Amino acid sequence: MHNADPLFRLDGRVALVAGAASGIGRASALGLARAGAMVVCADIDRAGAEKVAKEAGGEAVALDITDEGAVENAVAQVLARHGRIDVLVSTPAVNVRKPLLAYTTAEFERVTRVNLLGTFLIVRAAGRAMHEQKRGSIILMSSIRSVTTEPGQAVYAATKAGLVQLARTLAAELGPAGVRVNCLAPGIVDTPLTQPIKNRPDWCEAYARKNALGRWASAEEMAGPVVFLASDASSYVTGAVLFVDGGWTAIDGRFQPPV
Repeated sequence: MHNADPLFRLDGRVALVAGAASGIGRASALGLARAGAMVVCADIDRAGAEKVAKEAGGEAVALDITDEGAVENAVAQVLARHGRIDVLVSTPAVNVRKPLLAYTTAEFERVTRVNLLGTFLIVRAAGRAMHEQKRGSIILMSSIRSVTTEPGQAVYAATKAGLVQLARTLAAELGPAGVRVNCLAPGIVDTPLTQPIKNRPDWCEAYARKNALGRWASAEEMAGPVVFLASDASSYVTGAVLFVDGGWTAIDGRFQPPV
């Protein structure tokens, strides 16, 4: 039974979700499937991807997005099986929280390799297919850290800001072919990536107080914005950053001045 506005429906479209085994990737895959898309769940965790694919009624593929050959092969497999890729959602990211002066070169390379290089590789492969078919929507997972950061977040924040400029430039390059490219910028979301913060009650509560809604988001709350950016409801939206952060970037804390 389809109750949603047809603008938000994705029936007959093929969506590739990288990082689909958990967190925002899983929520995105399930949300796209509910909107009618045929979802291909890709993740380095093959078992996890297969589990989500079963929930979504889709397919699974093992994929390390930092492996150029694997990325090209995965996209080729989707095209061979379905003939097109209408939506790409790229969510994989890692973070090493520590002061920049204490960062090792290996840590820097690990974070940038997954967050920037990996995203570039899958965007390039899927983007080429979309350019040929003259249609598509690419959604990259940025963060509030693209515009506001804190001690210990330098490299992660740099990669998330970099994704915004990657998306904007690609939007300009692919726009004439009818391909849209946008970023989603979540705030504090309950995912495996943020578990170290959730494990610290003081840190967890401080983050909740930092946004206007006074709470963390669930990963499922990212599904609606992803579906919006994937669907015809956002047909004139490209090169944009959609902040889904509970108002974090709109306010400067929870202090109530005596006004």
